[in-house]
Amino acid sequence: QVQLVESGGGLVQPGGSLRLSCAASGSIFSIGYMGWYRQAPGKERELVAQISTTSITNYADSVQGRFTISRDNAKNTVYLHMNSLKPEDTAVYYCNAAVRPSVVSHRFYDYWGQGTQVTVSS
Repeated sequence: QVQLVESGGGLVQPGGSLRLSCAASGSIFSIGYMGWYRQAPGKERELVAQISTTSITNYADSVQGRFTISRDNAKNTVYLHMNSLKPEDTAVYYCNAAVRPSVVSHRFYDYWGQGTQVTVSS
């Protein structure tokens, strides 16, 4: 079994910054893509940022230049540094990872964290 645990959400004023962390633990042989998604009330879940095993990154247009995704492979952890936050960034942020649980199988499985609330408001 694999668990993804997020931390770092909270309330911040417009223009402020937050850093989200997501640590993967459990039965892990290797991790492929890691990423962050978000879901605002009444909206569908959307990709925010994604990072490959070689740190190639991909961002949603709405966060390009303001958010930075990074990962620490030794710690099985992915981060999301969020700067210049706007009220429209308010959402529940979910961590996502493609995990290969064992050396026996080459298959990767998709796992999700429980979500962390980010609220941007004055």
